[in-house]
Amino acid sequence: MLNQRIRALLDERRPGYSLPRDFYVDDAIFQADLEAIFETEWLFACSVAEIPKPGDYTTLQVGSNPVVVLRNRDGEVAAFHNTCRHRGSKICLKEHGHANRLVCPYHQWVYELDGRLINARQMPADFDRASSSLAPVHVEVNCGMVYICLADEPPPLDRFKEAVAPYIAPHMPDRTKVAFSATIIEEANWKLVIENNRECYHCAGNHPELLVTLVEFALPDDPLVKRQFQGLMDRSTARWDRLGLPHRPADGGTEFRCIRLPFNDGCLSFTMDGALACNKLLADFTEPDLGSVRMFRVPGNWNHFLSDHIIHFRVLPLSANRTAVKTTWLVHEDAVEGVDYDVRRLTEVWIATNDEDRILAENNHRGILSKAYRPGPYAPSEFMLTNFADWYAGKMADFIGGPRARLAAE
Repeated sequence: MLNQRIRALLDERRPGYSLPRDFYVDDAIFQADLEAIFETEWLFACSVAEIPKPGDYTTLQVGSNPVVVLRNRDGEVAAFHNTCRHRGSKICLKEHGHANRLVCPYHQWVYELDGRLINARQMPADFDRASSSLAPVHVEVNCGMVYICLADEPPPLDRFKEAVAPYIAPHMPDRTKVAFSATIIEEANWKLVIENNRECYHCAGNHPELLVTLVEFALPDDPLVKRQFQGLMDRSTARWDRLGLPHRPADGGTEFRCIRLPFNDGCLSFTMDGALACNKLLADFTEPDLGSVRMFRVPGNWNHFLSDHIIHFRVLPLSANRTAVKTTWLVHEDAVEGVDYDVRRLTEVWIATNDEDRILAENNHRGILSKAYRPGPYAPSEFMLTNFADWYAGKMADFIGGPRARLAAE
């Protein structure tokens, strides 16, 4: 019955329009979203800067699946289902932590950092520990960004990695540290959170702090671009070309987007006055005017790579009407708080912007609950919403037309 409902909604959908109501508000379709997308796609989990040393770990919740991402004894990044092979208890209970070994708090089964069960007290002598290792989760690391996939056979990630690495690698994310991190809960469907992020049609009326520095336009050849922006773009691209930094839009189809765009004239970073947020530049940069590499990948991650810091945003759905949005600010690994940067100054623009976006997404969700809601047309500047809706519709069509992906187990 659910498959038939999804098929009917897909048939009802008009390309270039927002989605039919139930895709945003229905509990059963939300569960289908988790199975069709969040249990099959590559998901941004964290930065390697969040787990710098062996034994460091971070946890996340993907639908009903708790996951732990850690640095093992060899310094490699690994991930496991955060559930004990005895009776299923969660093992790592904190969002972040450090452990010499992973110990289940329920009955104290002990796991090595490579997932092997090494102690199961009171179990009989013939108990087979080798068959009770933690269930692995697929991991890929790209330029310091950790992605996980719960599917038994994950989709290829090579095209994405190869396309975005030239934009991101010069900023050397693997030589950063976490300056601040914050998670907010938005009372809105995860797709509305993503849609709000994918357009700046709303920016002029809602984001005064952000527009001090951010150029509203998403394409360098946008026909609506103001004349002065074209001059700014020409000057910026000439400078980036001299530095060997790519800037033209990467061809990511509906899956991802990566582009370097300038800040407003005279601005260098996301601050209230447009000046640098961190005086210690990333990598080995000496030029502070590098604009921002804006990178997005479905289903729930967008990022900004600047000359002086990096910002990661991660979206994880909690229910049909609740979404967790985590923001992490990274600075150079040698930057000193209170000397090179001030946390309040570093974060205040996006803390304000995130809260403004929360209000917008929540009001959007409340309005869609109305029986009067009908899908509305996207404006030309909302082309990324068309891309996202098309990608989502394709994922749901695949879901109802084929077998469900199995979770990685052994």
